Amino acid sequence: MRKPEKKSEVAIIGGTGLEDLLGEAEQILIETPYGLPPSISIGEIDGNPLAFLRRHGVRHSIPPHSVNYQANIYALHQMGVKRIIATNAVGAINTKFGPGDLAVPHDMVDFTKSRRFTFYDDAPVTHIDVSQPYCPEIRRILVETAKGAGIRAWNRAVLVCTEGPRYETPAEIEMFRRLGCDVVGMTGAPEAVLARELEMCYATLCLVSNMAAGMQKRLTAREVTSVAGARLPIIQRILRTAIKKLPENRDCPCSCALEDARLRRLNDARSSTF
Repeated sequence: MRKPEKKSEVAIIGGTGLEDLLGEAEQILIETPYGLPPSISIGEIDGNPLAFLRRHGVRHSIPPHSVNYQANIYALHQMGVKRIIATNAVGAINTKFGPGDLAVPHDMVDFTKSRRFTFYDDAPVTHIDVSQPYCPEIRRILVETAKGAGIRAWNRAVLVCTEGPRYETPAEIEMFRRLGCDVVGMTGAPEAVLARELEMCYATLCLVSNMAAGMQKRLTAREVTSVAGARLPIIQRILRTAIKKLPENRDCPCSCALEDARLRRLNDARSSTF
């Protein structure tokens, strides 16, 4: 692993355009036990150290189902990152949401199929609590920052993550609607859970780029890119301000997620019965 000259306890995981927040940045590659993630940019934002990881690679060449989520999260962990703010483009299932809206999810549903979703395949058996999948501290700051800037951002939303790379069918979207999901995307899982397994804070700022399948005539990648480009300055503004508002010390369940999560004896809860 190449150690960066600058260290950051805060990272952004997102797409093209957000790297502009850093200005001049050092590019590093970090090897992990799970593979090699895309290069990570290390720089500063208003004097605050910040790491930035392009989820889909430098040239957006990695489709959502092929992203090495384990390597991405573990690389940031090896760097000493404690907090992650992600961004996701999503489709609206809830008819109250519309293209151009922002949302800060409070819960998630994982409908992915083939992704490596845990760091704990071996002993000790580890059961992570995800009663609050997203860091409540970062969520609060994102919501307050958007509100303070006069920007409409839904402060509660259930995000369902699908495998991709195809868009969902109308029947699938109708199923998700009946299950209580508000927005749908392809990159929300297992990213959030992997961060929690390493006791890293994680929350995401979602951009509604389109209405989901069956709610508009046709879905295209061009539409998603167009809406994202138009809202990019607003997203950058929220992220810039939110990062400055993060308190020095963490006061959230993320930082102690492994406490009482590991089974070490045969007579521990559940292990001797199930």
